[in-house]
Amino acid sequence: MTHHEVEQGKTVRQRMAEEERIWEKVDENGNRWTKVYFGGGAHLRNWLSQFVELKGEENVKVEEADSRGFQCYEESGENMYRIWVKGTDVAEGNEQI
Repeated sequence: MTHHEVEQGKTVRQRMAEEERIWEKVDENGNRWTKVYFGGGAHLRNWLSQFVELKGEENVKVEEADSRGFQCYEESGENMYRIWVKGTDVAEGNEQI
């Protein structure tokens, strides 16, 4: 393993650790959103279609995420995204009313 590969692995681990700390946000209207997916490509499209089907388009939004540190995304030029679902407590498995 080269020094670059070791540094790249460290960067990926750091970025994943940062991403693990992002679970929830509140929008300008006070609505709580829970992150349910992080990634891209075919997996993103699959998860997105399922969440839209289950929760409705108005309760799902997609946000572009920074792909720096993820070599496969950087090399391919593909973007990474987060899928957010409104008003769902994913950790507990309970939907908030």
